[in-house]
Amino acid sequence: MDLSAFFKMSYGLYVVSAEAEGKRAGCVVNTAVQVTAAPPAVSVAVNKDNVTAGVIADAGAFTITVIDKTADMPYIGNFGFRSSDTYDKFEKYGCETSAVGSPYSPEHVCALLACRLIDTVDVGTHLLFIGEVEDARVLSDEEPLTYSYYHAVLKGKTPPKASSYQAS
Repeated sequence: MDLSAFFKMSYGLYVVSAEAEGKRAGCVVNTAVQVTAAPPAVSVAVNKDNVTAGVIADAGAFTITVIDKTADMPYIGNFGFRSSDTYDKFEKYGCETSAVGSPYSPEHVCALLACRLIDTVDVGTHLLFIGEVEDARVLSDEEPLTYSYYHAVLKGKTPPKASSYQAS
């Protein structure tokens, strides 16, 4: 089987975030998709080992921001290659609060989806969080950052906890 076929699928890059009991967490994901239009719902896959997964479960809500092409590797590294357990990912890039109470950084993002958690599906290494969208906003006219652009232009790597990670 040629698992590189998955790289031909179109993906974006997103920060998914939540806050519960005073703990804020967020991480970069590439698996956020619209599930339905009425009611508007999305799903997002988060590695079970990520602090963010536990915070989303505790909060019962999450916010997805669509990373745009103005983002650089330090921004992506801030949210994607550090742990919310030991580092405040929102301090450097600013922090606002979405309609569902989740923190999000307004920098380098072109859209926001604030969601109430309606279901969680265990898919092995990841949890698939399904949320009904309570607020959706376009934050800029910048183009979304695709996973292909991240690899080809920014020369980004796929971390082991990513849903698309493939061991060499």
